[in-house]
Amino acid sequence: MKIFYAIQATGNGHIARAIELIPYLEKYGKVDVFLSGSNSTLATTNILPVKYRSKGISLQYGNHGGLNYWNTLKQFAPLRVYKEAQQLPVEKYDIVINDFESITSLACRMKKISSVNFGHQASFQSDKVPRPGKKSIAGELVLKHYAPAACYVGLHFKQYDDFILPPVIKKDILEAEDVFDKGHVAVYLPHFSDLQLVKRLKQLKDIKFEVFSKRVTRTEVNKNVTFVPIDNKAFSASVRHAAGVITGAGFETPSETLYLGKKLMVVPIHGQYEQLCNAEALKHFDVPVLEDLDHNFTGITTQWLSGKGQKKLDLPYSTGHIISRVINTALSAKENGNFIPTYSNINPSLAINTSSL
Repeated sequence: MKIFYAIQATGNGHIARAIELIPYLEKYGKVDVFLSGSNSTLATTNILPVKYRSKGISLQYGNHGGLNYWNTLKQFAPLRVYKEAQQLPVEKYDIVINDFESITSLACRMKKISSVNFGHQASFQSDKVPRPGKKSIAGELVLKHYAPAACYVGLHFKQYDDFILPPVIKKDILEAEDVFDKGHVAVYLPHFSDLQLVKRLKQLKDIKFEVFSKRVTRTEVNKNVTFVPIDNKAFSASVRHAAGVITGAGFETPSETLYLGKKLMVVPIHGQYEQLCNAEALKHFDVPVLEDLDHNFTGITTQWLSGKGQKKLDLPYSTGHIISRVINTALSAKENGNFIPTYSNINPSLAINTSSL
């Protein structure tokens, strides 16, 4: 088959997951990747089969833990988006897989092509997925209507609904034999400036921190804080060897941390509704959630590291099973001529035998 795979590149999580999934997808056919967005710092050259690129519609972040709405608005170009959707050749592919990418979604609607929305954001089509006490109308609209598709296969920390599957864990985490505690804390908080981070982390002088930063090109040491350039393998190793991990309330890194049984603490991005929803779900794993890096950070961090660990993440399905579910769902929707959203209703006659994959 010819498979079109649209990836949202507004951060590193979507790309890290795609790198893991490409070998599984390539067992079904030739994969062409559409990379949309400009906020990722992970290298993709010679790693992903990128055939199409776009600036996309990227979220822009400030240095104080939140979104920069003005810069995000300045980047938005509706005429460019419309033209790119017209030119995107989704009709030439047997299957279109969309990881929360709006231009591909628009192209499929314009050309009446069936697609499957696959990923963490797809899970929010279900009202059973945890939300914060106060829902955001705008946030709900974005999650449910930013990249509509014919069908959905979601990923989340738990199987809150029948079309939601467990997270995709990277192979170097899934099969790791070198999981131990070297005593440091791995930190990935790109929505804070390095200056803010070092100011807080230096106050905990007895704890070593490995901070992964998009602002450094080589390792830099400032007393008990080591800044490391963004690198997928280096970060995975740091997490495997850490006493704990402090990160945003995204999806990939919290999933991997909980799978490894490491301690986790999250600081959601201000104004990012999806992260507030994730934080609510993580509370059920006994994960502490901080609103900011304020004067309480030192005491909370010390208590967190000295306390008991969180609940572990269960993985009832393999990555191969998850991809077979995505392929079968997409084929079923296409065979049925379905353009109305459904949730992983698979025609048994189309199910692919994956026992040899």
